[in-house]
Amino acid sequence: MAEVKLGNPAAVGLGGFALTTMILQFHNLGWCGVGPVVACGLFYGGLAQMIAGLQEQKTGNNFGYSAFTSYGAFWICLAVIFLLNHFDIYKSGAVEVGCFLIVWTIYTAIMFVGSMRTNGMLAFTFLTLLLGFIGLDLAHFGYPAMTKIAAIDLIICAASAWYIMAHVIFADLGINLPVGKPWMK
Repeated sequence: MAEVKLGNPAAVGLGGFALTTMILQFHNLGWCGVGPVVACGLFYGGLAQMIAGLQEQKTGNNFGYSAFTSYGAFWICLAVIFLLNHFDIYKSGAVEVGCFLIVWTIYTAIMFVGSMRTNGMLAFTFLTLLLGFIGLDLAHFGYPAMTKIAAIDLIICAASAWYIMAHVIFADLGINLPVGKPWMK
């Protein structure tokens, strides 16, 4: 019986993360409303990324399993916060959203350490994500100008995640995009 080749779920997970991160930063910079953020947060960054994480679990990749499933849940939660605010069901102000972001900053710091054992591009992606979360934390706790700085950093983060997504897709086609050596052994 021939072995069936399966797709790499990281391609979808990275794509969902990158696109949804990018559209949120467009919103944070005032370039678009919150509607596309909610839609992408629920479906591509949320549901599709969560499914990719569950598929990573089946491959034995604990890092991808944790990252994609957790950040998929992050996007769904953030979309729900926006919806609850919009429909005046439960208002989350700057402090509540700031607390939400702080716990995600802690999770991201843990994942950043792990990413340094994978490849340089993934470590860079997690570094920019960590810096972006720190910037948004500061923005929600008294330094609102940090929102725009964090948005620019997170656009770089999203672009680097798309690059890794391209690396995963192109590798299957015989095209090798370099991702660099691990930052830590």
